[in-house]
Amino acid sequence: MPRDISEESIEKAYAAWAPVYDLVFGKVFDAGRKASIAAADRIGGRILDVGVGTGISLPDYRRDIRLVGVDYSAAMLKKAHRRVIEQKLDHVEALAVMDAKFLGFTDAFFDAVVAQYVITAVPDPEATLDEFTRVVKPGGEIILVNHIGAERGSRKVFEQCFSPVARRLGWRPEFPWQRLVDWASRNSGVKLLERVPMPPMGHFSLIRYQRIA
Repeated sequence: MPRDISEESIEKAYAAWAPVYDLVFGKVFDAGRKASIAAADRIGGRILDVGVGTGISLPDYRRDIRLVGVDYSAAMLKKAHRRVIEQKLDHVEALAVMDAKFLGFTDAFFDAVVAQYVITAVPDPEATLDEFTRVVKPGGEIILVNHIGAERGSRKVFEQCFSPVARRLGWRPEFPWQRLVDWASRNSGVKLLERVPMPPMGHFSLIRYQRIA
């Protein structure tokens, strides 16, 4: 069993990724990012973007939305601040360095929480999802887009073999769908709305939960 992800490894990995993140992952993750933003746009109001990173997604949100972005990496967030200033993104209310498991907001503060490619890159995914549930309003949504590990076959073998390397890069490639199923079954406050395959090659999913009113 590969070692799990630590806060220290995340900080080091994303400090290293910060200068090249948009170039390396911009096109690869574009479809998933835009699908999650479209889901948030339909809800409107105040949106929390967790793992906002370099702010690559910020210009794509509707300008009448009140947007707050948080990220664990100060190096990534520095680029997001620069993007907000240079592109005059006045719908962004605030950007802050923050641990996704300990969000500094009151209960039921947001109409939706968006987390793009985050859940496989945090030390405690279930506690992080619990925190998303806490800060979203009843009737609001938790919108995830993420890689989901294969259940069988050669891709599953590859993900398991690649896992020690991937953890040093800051994420878990073998993250199973069952882990989210188990979390939701233990959490009576949420229900699954949809899971939609996303490019590339359907290895990613758009996943929407609603906090039950």
